[in-house]
Amino acid sequence: MTLLVTGAAGFIGFHTVRRLCRQGLEVVGIDNLNHYYDVTLKQARLRILQTTDNFHFYPIDIVDKSALVGLFQRYNFDHVIHLAAQAGVRYSLDNPDAYAQSNLLGFLNILEACRQVPPAHLIYASSSSVYGANRQMPFREGDPVDSPVSLYAATKRANELLAHSYCYLYGLRATGLRFFTVYGPWGRPDMALFKFTAAMLEGRPIELFNQGEMSRDFTYIDDIVEAIDRLRDKPPALSDGRGTNRLFNIGRGSPVALLSFVECLEEALGIKAERRFLPMQEGDVLKTWADVSALSDCIGFSPQVPVEQGVPAFVEWYRDFYRV
Repeated sequence: MTLLVTGAAGFIGFHTVRRLCRQGLEVVGIDNLNHYYDVTLKQARLRILQTTDNFHFYPIDIVDKSALVGLFQRYNFDHVIHLAAQAGVRYSLDNPDAYAQSNLLGFLNILEACRQVPPAHLIYASSSSVYGANRQMPFREGDPVDSPVSLYAATKRANELLAHSYCYLYGLRATGLRFFTVYGPWGRPDMALFKFTAAMLEGRPIELFNQGEMSRDFTYIDDIVEAIDRLRDKPPALSDGRGTNRLFNIGRGSPVALLSFVECLEEALGIKAERRFLPMQEGDVLKTWADVSALSDCIGFSPQVPVEQGVPAFVEWYRDFYRV
């Protein structure tokens, strides 16, 4: 069995590849190693992956359709786990072209490659951002998602619609995963936990938007990977002879107030944060909360790790990696 993981040098991709390789599976990884955040962190992840004999890396950008299709034809992948994307809600305000290229054109290229060389199952990353400013809590997969409040969210919803059309037309079987605020060791520097940790260790204030009156359904990376792995061999059934695009929330199912999250980090670091309160940012939302009952019904698992356990694990990794 051979699997493709796109965005292999990214946060979720790195952990996913490690999990699959430890199971003895042949894993092909691709990544363009862009400069959205510190490339040395991506390279460090990649060096760890490349110590594994059953991992094969190609520096391919998903925007390069011919290279992507050529790779599919060479390996005839059993499963495709598509995690490559231009991430970040706030960056989409400054560089919309990057989102159009990676999240729209890049995903279309993935679907085209899957159409030409169909895998048994395509798993792709969506986002809790698709729920926009929905006020009905917790968020359920059947909730309306036609009012995104950021370009990033709009591209992720577009991915879900594109996948639906390709499944219907070409018999593909796909699962879209709406991730809720993923954190943990080897995380992204643009995420709150990483930024807060760096600022506190350097004696700088942390920035809390909407005066800190926000909450998130923080989801630990190991729970994300566990769900991906369990779903891998459970593609959705065909419907009336046509392919199916299925959607799942992957979140802890337990929102945490931002100020409580900061207190947890203060305890893990042994440092009191200097807090700088700011207005709400464009494209942001007040609260996220995942209903994960559909995921649990499908794979018999729902995320388990609380922030009281996950935050100290991140801090331990951060201190070791940056030697602080």
